Amino acid sequence: MTKAELIEHVSAKVDGLSKKQTEVVINTIFDSIKRALSEGDKIEIRGFGSFKIRNRRQREGRNPKSGEPVRVPAKRVPFFKAGKEMKELVDS
Repeated sequence: MTKAELIEHVSAKVDGLSKKQTEVVINTIFDSIKRALSEGDKIEIRGFGSFKIRNRRQREGRNPKSGEPVRVPAKRVPFFKAGKEMKELVDS
């Protein structure tokens, strides 16, 4: 599902919200999640899952074309862990 499809779906389900208003709400939610993660916070949405930042160590990689060793720098990456209800819904 794309962001546009999500906006369309939510707009159809919620009476009184236009597509433009729905887009503002969804963009605000996503921006809040991105901002919180960039500040190092953890986001937990009960029944859905949680988002947090994981730190990856520096490591040695390989250039697939030449086979030469390449240094991959340490970095922070977002991580999503599905909640119990989400796992059960997907598994059924």
